Amino acid sequence: MPNLHPLSFFPRRRLLAALAVGAMAWLSALTSTGQTTTPPSPSTAKDAAAGSKFKSPEDGWFDVSSFLDEAYGFLPIAMPITEPAVGYGLGGGLMFLDQPIGNSEYKRPNITGVFGFGTENGTWGGGAMDIRMWMDQKLQTVAGLFRASINLDFYGVGEDPILAAHPLRYTIDVTGGVLMGKYQLGKSRWLLGMGYVYVATEVTFNAPPSTPGLPDYTSKTNVAGILPSITYDTRDNVFTPTKGLYLEATMAVFDEALGADGSYQRGTLVGMYFRPLGPKLFLGLKGQMTATFGDPPFFLEPYISLRGAPAMRYQGEEVAQAEAELRWQFWKRVSVVGFAGTGKAWSDIRGIERDRSIVTGGTGLRYEIARKYGIHAGLDVAWGPDETALYIQVGSAWARP
Repeated sequence: MPNLHPLSFFPRRRLLAALAVGAMAWLSALTSTGQTTTPPSPSTAKDAAAGSKFKSPEDGWFDVSSFLDEAYGFLPIAMPITEPAVGYGLGGGLMFLDQPIGNSEYKRPNITGVFGFGTENGTWGGGAMDIRMWMDQKLQTVAGLFRASINLDFYGVGEDPILAAHPLRYTIDVTGGVLMGKYQLGKSRWLLGMGYVYVATEVTFNAPPSTPGLPDYTSKTNVAGILPSITYDTRDNVFTPTKGLYLEATMAVFDEALGADGSYQRGTLVGMYFRPLGPKLFLGLKGQMTATFGDPPFFLEPYISLRGAPAMRYQGEEVAQAEAELRWQFWKRVSVVGFAGTGKAWSDIRGIERDRSIVTGGTGLRYEIARKYGIHAGLDVAWGPDETALYIQVGSAWARP
């Protein structure tokens, strides 16, 4: 919930990934007979694939591009959730991609979906979203509604030795919506954006077992504000970019006049760079800085968001992080990735500085599941200072619509 990007109101799992992942297993079941046969020749495979919605006519491999091209072709999906902060679980939903592809250039798709999820620690949620292009791709709108109850551990803002060893368990219930628009300036790659978010929250801290008789604590807070932004985007694809630059600066302003219970701000600067190092080798770099001003609720304080770091584990008043990823498409549609990242959270609590730095890394596999849309999907294994974690990815791990 604390991440203010419109597709990140539940921990770590970007909404696009939550709606799209799982299609591989589901569609594979539809196209498999369970029998072992002699593999057809490449030309025979291509001919057979020409009439299939789940195979590519180019190479005969499994591909869902034709299925996603179907008018009103909603895709039912199910996916495992592997976020360490909330435990293992399951999500599902329906997704529709409408790709207005031109003859010579890639155009952004319209995406509509509904979703729901639940995990082993009692976390659950659901909602709906729509990402749509207007005015010949010059205007992008993002709209979403969501309801969730998320169970997390609070380790303090900044380094806190006591909470690090004995975190406080809490539940945050959120109900809200977001509406955003971005408009392209002329024929440039610059976009000006404005949005509004409203979230009603209820936070309940469970009394620690070490102090019997202490009651639970509950607090209700309305979070509401405007989200002005400026974006520069030259990526060749919004799902799995192979080249281009993405820069975005956002200053979220919350105030009583906008429906919030307090006055505070949250600024974010993010940059991503993608570059091919060869025909099959692709480099990605990401850096992000986030800071809060005023007196925001603790759950709006930024946190280190890297593969290998549990969501909300490393919070601070200011956070800086960087991650690099190298993807090698070594065999046909199959790729291997390696990634490493580092992050630091700064806090100044009553004049006492509490800083924390971490290093993470990992590896993973990808399969080009929809070539026409540029979607690669797969699994990452990440290591951090706390534990080993698994992440299911659809498209880039750094999703931005």
